[in-house]
Amino acid sequence: MPRSDEAEWWINAVYEAIQEIPRGRVTSYGHIACLLGYPKRPRQVGVSLKHLPSAPSNPETETVVEAEADSEEEPAATPFFHSGNVPWQRVINSKGMISHRGPGSAERQAEVLRAEGVEVEVDSMGEYYVDFGRFGWFPDVLPSEEGLESDGDGEGEGEGEGEVRSDGDRNRNGNELFV
Repeated sequence: MPRSDEAEWWINAVYEAIQEIPRGRVTSYGHIACLLGYPKRPRQVGVSLKHLPSAPSNPETETVVEAEADSEEEPAATPFFHSGNVPWQRVINSKGMISHRGPGSAERQAEVLRAEGVEVEVDSMGEYYVDFGRFGWFPDVLPSEEGLESDGDGEGEGEGEGEVRSDGDRNRNGNELFV
């Protein structure tokens, strides 16, 4: 079943926003939703990531069409967004924990984050977590949108880069909980 225009817009917006998360930093599903103007849609961010296609087998091609020249069938296009160009691993839950999505998924995500320089710890329950205070990325606006909604006085531009927003609550590991 084809996606609606709204669903297609949402998924593309999520992937584009995630592409802006710097290497070595993480953010939450909820913060991506907030950056897109829909603070009550963190689960939809997760659903979008769940449906992120795998990277093409040929890493040199971003968008390719695979079909034989004499084929009468429609060529199958490799999706523009995929796990090779959308850093899915940089999005974790609001508690700073890596969400389990299947056997070995959290461990794999932790390995990819560690390769980027993010310290991923394991608690006594075997849950993987990241210290948002050190590795969190919580800008007020996406870097690609900075200056687009200016109040005209030139002050405050660039604020929020690396800023952490918390309501003061902490998880069982003592880390602050974030939006």
